Amino acid sequence: MSNSYYIAACAFTDRFPELSAKIQQYIKQRYDMPILRCCVPNHKVKEYEEKMMQNSFGKSWSELPHCTDFMPGDTVYSICHNCSNIIEETRPGVNVLSIWELILSDESFVFPDHSGMKAVIQDCWRANERVGEQKAVRELLKKMNIDFVEADKNGIETDFCGASLYRAQPPRNPTIAPIRYVQKAKGKFIPHTPEQQQQIMKEHCEKYECDTVICYCHYCLEGLIMGGADGIHIASLLFD
Repeated sequence: MSNSYYIAACAFTDRFPELSAKIQQYIKQRYDMPILRCCVPNHKVKEYEEKMMQNSFGKSWSELPHCTDFMPGDTVYSICHNCSNIIEETRPGVNVLSIWELILSDESFVFPDHSGMKAVIQDCWRANERVGEQKAVRELLKKMNIDFVEADKNGIETDFCGASLYRAQPPRNPTIAPIRYVQKAKGKFIPHTPEQQQQIMKEHCEKYECDTVICYCHYCLEGLIMGGADGIHIASLLFD
């Protein structure tokens, strides 16, 4: 028997605890789907528990299962591209989809109206081959009445993931997901100084057609803000 799971994602929840809690509540109420913290067992469990205890959602986080033994045929919905890439490489036969594809399939979802907001859509290098996710994001923006334009490089061509590509990556990622984080990461994750990172982000953001830039990756969002753009994560538009 196959199962479906939602991974709340440690890093995303650490940065956006209230937003993550709203998404988890939606998943639970709409789908009654098991919610997990992480994509791999025993990854920084205590460290993230201590971080989460600093906000009002710490107790609920500690009550979530950390991970599970994903089996072929299972479906995992993720908000984190690292989680998606790691599961895809370490768990053959597991279907990996984005939370945005799940929301798009939900005929009962009530979309907020953003009244023709004008924005640029920024794709993420960590998901540059995930065509289904990219299409879903754009359909969600349309449903929220957002008038968006494409960045100069989009889809498979995007090479943006904020400043994260200009500093050393966690050793875990290339070890367990070498296709994405070694083979497809040539010339990336080369350390730069904080000042260099900020300048690269500033130069990148100066190319946008308008100030508001929508992304669907917390690393991308960090880079957009660092570069001076009015960066917005799509989760905020859907759930805030």
